[in-house]
Amino acid sequence: MKMPWWIALVLAALLGTSLATAPAARSEGTSSATSLDYLPDGRAIPPKDYRTWPFLTSGLDMNYSDGAATMDQHMFNNVFVNPEALRIFQTTGTWPDGTILATENREGSTHGSINKSGQFQVGNVMGLELHVKDTKRFQGGWAFFAFSGNDPAGQIPTTASCYSCHQSHAAVDTTFVQFYPTLIGIATAKKTLSPAYIRETSQSSPSP
Repeated sequence: MKMPWWIALVLAALLGTSLATAPAARSEGTSSATSLDYLPDGRAIPPKDYRTWPFLTSGLDMNYSDGAATMDQHMFNNVFVNPEALRIFQTTGTWPDGTILATENREGSTHGSINKSGQFQVGNVMGLELHVKDTKRFQGGWAFFAFSGNDPAGQIPTTASCYSCHQSHAAVDTTFVQFYPTLIGIATAKKTLSPAYIRETSQSSPSP
């Protein structure tokens, strides 16, 4: 029995709608649910919801340079990552395209309320830095951005020392996973630690 033309038309419309609205399949090596927005001139817009992302670690007064000048104030660095990237890292031990690592800088203080010693975080955000993986957009796959307030920011030039430092010392794929206590064990188990980091660690380890 031939299907009436109007039923065929309705079915075609329904199937077309369901196919058009179905989420695209995503491979294990990509992360696309959270994306960074850019202006036409290439400047990135700071993400507003990064504080709802998984928290990786917090460092206090960290500095990677020998003989660095003493800071006038204490500073915490809080690191967050978009959830899709973390999910894939936990499975593979490395970062997918679409990874956004956000480092939020906040002032530290000793004096406040009932506190008598140690440091706690106070005040507004002093700065926000992003480390973004996008192999189609950026030469080398990764880019750094530094924001002042809510203003868009251009990519930090690849000649800046942050690129070579991360390339030379990062534990996983130009990222300092060695400072992320919940992830370094995963990378070790998945055998995704960089040769440079393994060599650096072995050289700094005390002899038995």
